[in-house]
Amino acid sequence: MSDKINWGILGTAEIAETQVIPAIQSASNATLAAIASGSGKEREFAAKYRIPKAYGTYEELLDDPDIDMVYIPLPNGLHSKWVKAAAIRGKHVLCEKPAALTARETSEMIDVCEQHHVLFMEALMYQFHPQHQRVKEMVRSGAIGEVVLMRSSFTFMLKKLEGNFRLHPQNGGGSIYDIGCYCIHAIREIMGEPESVSSWGRISASHQVDLSAIAILDFANGTKSYFDCGMNMSTRHEYEIVGTRGTIRVPKAFIPQTDGEGLIQLTDQQGNMQEERHYGNYYKLGVEHLSSCLLDRTQPRYGTEGSIRNMKVIDACLASIASHNHAPVSIR
Repeated sequence: MSDKINWGILGTAEIAETQVIPAIQSASNATLAAIASGSGKEREFAAKYRIPKAYGTYEELLDDPDIDMVYIPLPNGLHSKWVKAAAIRGKHVLCEKPAALTARETSEMIDVCEQHHVLFMEALMYQFHPQHQRVKEMVRSGAIGEVVLMRSSFTFMLKKLEGNFRLHPQNGGGSIYDIGCYCIHAIREIMGEPESVSSWGRISASHQVDLSAIAILDFANGTKSYFDCGMNMSTRHEYEIVGTRGTIRVPKAFIPQTDGEGLIQLTDQQGNMQEERHYGNYYKLGVEHLSSCLLDRTQPRYGTEGSIRNMKVIDACLASIASHNHAPVSIR
């Protein structure tokens, strides 16, 4: 293996085009070597982004012996199938969030990766922005005292409805799968693992997916956290951590900024606010991290167990909504 990892991409999704292709091509230890499409767009993309190889099927790319790592931005319902297919062929995997459709499916998928000795990482790439490590440092240092509550929000207005994969229930559509997974992950990173969750959802009558949702997470020490997510309201992507001596607010938490800026607002009990700005291209940082793991034979910083646990909370949220009485659902 050379000092750079050869990446391939399965599909021509918007997130690949706008974020991951530029990230791989700007990474110091990665090369974008191939792209595959089942819709006939592979040659157009290869020409547009100067990608050396273009394949008309995913299998052809996975059978290419020169490819070390694949990025999978396919609809949620296809993640498990193609992660397993990649792993069986010895390809390491960066899989778009959510990892799969259930915790069981996620666990089975990761088992196949482990059996074939390939790395797997879920593409919750926001976590590589340096602002989030700084927030953890502030919490650990006692900057806001004892943490009592955390809230997180991620919403946007879904404008294109016809044919949108986010509205297909069989492919894992809905706001919790699409963006609630970020809110859950951010809460777990600070608060630890919840014991139960109660959820409410606004279900689309025509598509039978949650257009928006609210959930309350309960923890063993008696604290609570909550999040809301939605594809039917104006854009918000933030979290706030409330302590006994102040609050930390991160107003640009999950959507990449063109200037790479992240903002942390620390407010004390008297209402005095201090702001910190941190910068980073978190897609590039994530690609470089995963490539380094393969080169150095180390495990990703954010491991597979976290993906399973995140999906367990998603399972519980969806089960609580489906119960129609919003009863708390245990997270096991």
